[in-house]
Amino acid sequence: MANYRRVKIDGATYFFTVNLLERRANALLVQEIDTLREVVRQVKAKHPFHIDGWVVLPDHLHALWTLPPGDNDYSLRWRLIKSGFSRALPRTEYISQIRQAAGERGIWQRHFWEHWIRDETDYRQHLDYIHINPLKHGLVAKVKDWPYSSFHRHVAAGVYSADWGGVENGGPEFNH
Repeated sequence: MANYRRVKIDGATYFFTVNLLERRANALLVQEIDTLREVVRQVKAKHPFHIDGWVVLPDHLHALWTLPPGDNDYSLRWRLIKSGFSRALPRTEYISQIRQAAGERGIWQRHFWEHWIRDETDYRQHLDYIHINPLKHGLVAKVKDWPYSSFHRHVAAGVYSADWGGVENGGPEFNH
């Protein structure tokens, strides 16, 4: 098995998946969507990045970001988003002894998955994947019905039609 190493390229675009620690029957991210949005705004103000695409699901999120020229520190941004969100919530979750010893909360998985976007095809596939995700998970019958997504911004910009979603409507045949 090859060793995995993160690709960090200044000013590049990346796709991310970030998960809650306890995913089963956990809707924390949509229940606390305003908190998440505010924390993201605060982090962006201090450490700018462009949100190309984003979807927040009950227990995980997917994002497509472009970092500024000369900057490749997406890990800092995710650490600040995750810690800021956690600090804004009351301590009601179970925290394992290992996490307690490390001074950690029990909200997020420690790591996230990232993928460096290599070209326009890769970009479009990941943007489609982000927007189809609520449909894929059975949360809505139509992509446009999920409120916690950049899909609506992309419809307004003419990137997608309002009825896009699913293979029969021009959506992706892309599994991640």
